[in-house]
Amino acid sequence: MMFFRAAERVGVSALLLALGQFATAQQQSSQAAQDKIVHLNQIQVIGSHNSYHAGFAPSERKYMEMKNPKALRSLDYHHAPLGDQLSGGVRQVEIDIFADPEGGRFAHPAIVQGVAAAGLPADPDFDPKHEMDQPGFKVMHVQDIDERSTCHTFVACLKDVQTWSKQHPRHLPIFILVETKEDSPREMPNAVKALPFTSATFDALDAEIRSVFQPEEMITPDEVRGDSATLVEAVRAGKWPTLAKARGRVVFLMDQQHVGPIYAQGHPSLRGRILFTNAIPGAADAAFVEQNNGSIEAINALVKEGYLVRTRTDESTEQARTNDTTRRDLALASGAQMLSTDYPSSEPSQWTKYSVGFPDGLVARCNPVNKPAGCVDGLLEGATGAQ
Repeated sequence: MMFFRAAERVGVSALLLALGQFATAQQQSSQAAQDKIVHLNQIQVIGSHNSYHAGFAPSERKYMEMKNPKALRSLDYHHAPLGDQLSGGVRQVEIDIFADPEGGRFAHPAIVQGVAAAGLPADPDFDPKHEMDQPGFKVMHVQDIDERSTCHTFVACLKDVQTWSKQHPRHLPIFILVETKEDSPREMPNAVKALPFTSATFDALDAEIRSVFQPEEMITPDEVRGDSATLVEAVRAGKWPTLAKARGRVVFLMDQQHVGPIYAQGHPSLRGRILFTNAIPGAADAAFVEQNNGSIEAINALVKEGYLVRTRTDESTEQARTNDTTRRDLALASGAQMLSTDYPSSEPSQWTKYSVGFPDGLVARCNPVNKPAGCVDGLLEGATGAQ
């Protein structure tokens, strides 16, 4: 009798395993079929704002409380390393870069001397590996004040993304928003001067990207344009790649609109370039448009034309302090493909329950404005962490 009961248990276990494998195969088959009709611009994902931002060390925080509490209030957020954010469901990251072709330009932030002069205990070294001494683009928020990052160099940040991508090859495309920093902090007139971004600087930027990502790992303006005369003609014709061609890849986007013409100089419709510029709608290079404070009407009109759109759900920690969801809810109701926040579901506000995410922990959903008929949210990538 015991033998038959044991055999029954084995049989039931085998049956359950077979049913699970069948369900998985069915889901994969359904996802593959959907991927052939859903295009990259027909989904919606959550992004993180200033994704590298590690926040202030203890004495730096006290120093900022003494010297500029208003600035501290707006900068009082931090993020986990990029790979952890991606595992938490983020599919758009933002990286701020400063040109530093010779290296060392930003290696000695003034706030360290300020902390010492104020008689505060020394904080841990912000750059123990001396990465800031090396030539190449550096990643930080504000020079001399807010330089702590989870990855100090642009290449290091890209490698973090690439490592995660290779570990999760079926992920939805990851959007990498690059902000070119050229300003100096108004409250620190003697701060280290940021270098301007010239055409040559952008050549160096593309070269750094290519040093990490292979051509097949990136979706570029050339691929989207195809045989169209201009990039804007292609996106208006719906030529963004389908998810069948976009999974496991990255898309680079430019944050600052005013440098777009410099980046495009000598590259009509971004021929040979990697990043999609934050362009003026209708321009030859227009494929991506930021609408950080845009109305639903403005955002949805752009989405219907074929553009990729990024908007923000919160800013300067204000919404997170009071759990004001007004701006978040308007963004979620729009068709913007990227909803950028300081508080994705995996990193909720420290003051309230404020966070930004999709129902049931989904990583993405079908775009509410331009999704194709029959698109199923759960087949895009499933719940957080599912690949």
